[in-house]
Amino acid sequence: MEPLLRVINLTKQFGNLPAVRQVSFDIQPGEVVGLAGSIGSGKSVLVMLLAGLYVPNEGSLFFDNKRLKWPYNAQRFGIGVIHQKPDLADRLDVVANMFLGNETGWPAGSQWLKFPDQHKMEQEAGRILAELGVPIPSLREKVSNLSSEERQMIAIARVLTQHVRLVIIDEPTISLTYPYQQKLINLIDVWRQKGVAVLFSSNNLEHLFAITDRIITLHQGRKVAELKTDETNRETMVAYLVGTDAKHNVSSTILDFDSYDRIRKQAEQLHYHQMLLEKDLAAQDTLNRQLIDELAGHVQALDQANVALQEAQRRLLSEGEQERKHLARELHDQVIQDLLGVNYQLESVETEHKLPEVLVNELGEIRLGIRELVIDLRQICGSLRPPTIDSLGLGAAIQSFTREWAERTGIGVVLNVDSKLGRLPEATELSIFRIVQEGLNNVWRHAKASSVQISVQHTSPRALMVSIQDDGLGFSSDFDLNNLSKSGHFGLLGISERVALLGGRMRLQRLPQGGSLLQVEIPHPRVPTEADNAN
Repeated sequence: MEPLLRVINLTKQFGNLPAVRQVSFDIQPGEVVGLAGSIGSGKSVLVMLLAGLYVPNEGSLFFDNKRLKWPYNAQRFGIGVIHQKPDLADRLDVVANMFLGNETGWPAGSQWLKFPDQHKMEQEAGRILAELGVPIPSLREKVSNLSSEERQMIAIARVLTQHVRLVIIDEPTISLTYPYQQKLINLIDVWRQKGVAVLFSSNNLEHLFAITDRIITLHQGRKVAELKTDETNRETMVAYLVGTDAKHNVSSTILDFDSYDRIRKQAEQLHYHQMLLEKDLAAQDTLNRQLIDELAGHVQALDQANVALQEAQRRLLSEGEQERKHLARELHDQVIQDLLGVNYQLESVETEHKLPEVLVNELGEIRLGIRELVIDLRQICGSLRPPTIDSLGLGAAIQSFTREWAERTGIGVVLNVDSKLGRLPEATELSIFRIVQEGLNNVWRHAKASSVQISVQHTSPRALMVSIQDDGLGFSSDFDLNNLSKSGHFGLLGISERVALLGGRMRLQRLPQGGSLLQVEIPHPRVPTEADNAN
């Protein structure tokens, strides 16, 4: 298949400062390609080049096998662009901005002499904004009076009024709250299913892993990596983003797990300062160069520590799960079977021999004790390794566990599992099950709740949201997750560790009406859609 977009050796300099250096890549129809890069990597400059707004010093650009010449109007070629800062006409209203340069009117085929159909444009604008969930009080409102989030959603809505074959998106989620970020992620997936190509520029790794097929990484204006999303991980991406070797050997250094994100951010900030020093001190003496090299060494050491930390924690959890699996099998296949065998032998003795009534009663009590012990051991086996997860998957395992947990604790459970959950990698399924298991145990021990609502739903083809909401006491206003280990409460810390290892996000919220809400978003390999299966 011929690529829809072909970028060949694009180069852009501002004076003597190179911003983009010899960047090349292709994008196929219906493919979502991520573009990642730290501050100063040239990411936004590359987007401006592809949008036709900057003229390169070198390089070529082909769209649908046609060579484009700068500057050009991207919209005329079926290329929609969503900028980090919305490019809106402040003096025009919402409808005029949404249809700017693409007005609906008569005659339909004319580009210049056209009488706008205001009523039809207002109807279409209202429909699009309703689908996006944007409550604009009036379509006649000037966009200068809107909030930054509303302006960004207007810019996104404008692309939906166009017939696009490629959508270029540059960090739009910075000004969007979480619900609208999810709207955009879902919209990108809709474009993918319709065969529209998307270039999604973002430094939010969760979003990149949730929706992209490939991720291109820039560093100091150069393309340093182009990886399939399902074949890479967060640690590798961070290594490329901060400019370290992604294939370096990982030591067995163990650091405080809760410091991972803070250390990563510090590494990125240090790298940014390193870049500034390189630009400002390029002509300085050897001492300054040594300082830069030393700073680069600190950045690499921090990144190695991050990777070592995650690898060590991942090994501990993986080995722990293997031990649980082995112990559960030993209990089920050996100990429980032996106890059942003893029970059958006692029953045989009771039926084949005439025994005094006192002895028969004692044997009955012994057999009853053995049956209760077998039941307890089976519950222990289920806690060690959910028996249904290997054969029937995560959804069935959660349903079985929550049903048994509700019967045992007397706390009502409302469970809502995505009907299209599908099978996930074993480590991901086990981690999500453990998160639900530990979350419910926290409710039972501390919340004093009467009911719990559990939801397991896809927020995108590559992300799963697990929510646990209870109607209990909630937690205090001065609650601090970092202080839990001091008091011996490791449940939530264990959940946060699993979430971080999976590259996910965790949110704990105290509800106004009482109770608490735990939300965990977990990335995973993309679940094929019906459109994918049809192809």
